[in-house]
Amino acid sequence: MPRRRRPDPEDEPEETETTVEDVEPSGPPRVRRSTTTRAPPKAWSIDGETADPSEEEADDDSPGWFHRSRRPVFFRARDAWWFEPLVALMVIIVLLAGLFAYTQNWPPLYVVESSSMQHGTNDNVGLINTGDLVLAQQVPTTSITPYVVGLQTGYKTYGEYGDVLLYHANGVLGPAPIVHRSLAYLVHNPNGSYDIPDLAGLPCGHASDRVYYVDTPTGCGTTDLRGNFTLFGIGWQSVTVNVTFADLGDHSGFLTMGDNNINSGTATGEEDQPGLSTLVEPGWIVGVARGMVPWVGSLKLLLSGDANEVPSQSWQFLGISIIALFGIGALIHYGLRAEGVEDDRRRALEEEEAAEERSHPSRWGALRGWISRADESEEPDEEAESAEDRLPPRRPRKPAHTLSGGGRPRPSVRRGDAHRAPKRAKRSSRSSKDDDEDDDSSGL
Repeated sequence: MPRRRRPDPEDEPEETETTVEDVEPSGPPRVRRSTTTRAPPKAWSIDGETADPSEEEADDDSPGWFHRSRRPVFFRARDAWWFEPLVALMVIIVLLAGLFAYTQNWPPLYVVESSSMQHGTNDNVGLINTGDLVLAQQVPTTSITPYVVGLQTGYKTYGEYGDVLLYHANGVLGPAPIVHRSLAYLVHNPNGSYDIPDLAGLPCGHASDRVYYVDTPTGCGTTDLRGNFTLFGIGWQSVTVNVTFADLGDHSGFLTMGDNNINSGTATGEEDQPGLSTLVEPGWIVGVARGMVPWVGSLKLLLSGDANEVPSQSWQFLGISIIALFGIGALIHYGLRAEGVEDDRRRALEEEEAAEERSHPSRWGALRGWISRADESEEPDEEAESAEDRLPPRRPRKPAHTLSGGGRPRPSVRRGDAHRAPKRAKRSSRSSKDDDEDDDSSGL
């Protein structure tokens, strides 16, 4: 059997120096790894602040001491049927508490049950009419301004000079207090006479513009007065008020009269003394009228059957006021409900946007994250650079399809560097020895 010819060394391809990367490793491929750990990429938000996803997860999942999990709201008090009545009750309580603090009286409001203070038969807004609620404020006696004093100073309340008093007739607490205007304060003397210091400075006697007249030789005077006492031009109809001192009682107090208490068909006023009460002592006074709520008291008079003197305009104004109050309450209620719905919708939209941002970052956030990661990748890796410096320089590898003398392409053999050359030579000698043995065996 012919022996196999050993390969001619000249026919072998030229050896080319290659880099370590071109040599096929004998074992598993080695992967170059850096010992430095790279920080995870930072998450960016649109406003430029960094957000830690772990913190968000901790806020959502960990209970914590001050953690409040977001749960959908299934019930609101403002949506319940009892919300409006409860709000109305709370408003009433707050109003009553404020009125008590202002008037220092309980109850702070009293209903005007007659037309004695009306200026005519019609309802005049701003004046005291039948069915109005009047606030009675406690004030010192020295702070009360009678009609004759207001005439000199110009002080007016509810369309006329002087203060309006709420008092219990003759000090009897049972009936409702009377609401009338004070005309003057009279001081009773032990000898049975009266002093009226509030008249000082007013025209008197037989003067053309006189305000008062007393039974004296001159018709004037303010002390030790007896007999009769007359006031001129009082009230909105300029009536005359005739007073007899003997009917006033043996004590000091206020002379009072209703603005509308006028004798029918005459220009004479009808004072309270002695028809309703003697002079009103300071201890009988409930308070001074310091504010009013129009028309509301008409409902109380209607329920008690005493609404005959309520002006017809009061019912009209009351109806309009009730409709307006209900309309305002409805607008406030639906406004609050619409605002709550809008807040829930906005909150849900923000939560959806936040969830979408966490799952799919926006372009701006992704761009900023990419920039941050690019900045981190530009940091030099000292260990990687040192390892690359130890490698020999790369040389261009001869293409595998290069032909030598035509014919079949010559196989390219990748050789290692200098420190791998002995191993390759040993391997080549071993392979040639094996070829010799094969040839011997083939010869046998």
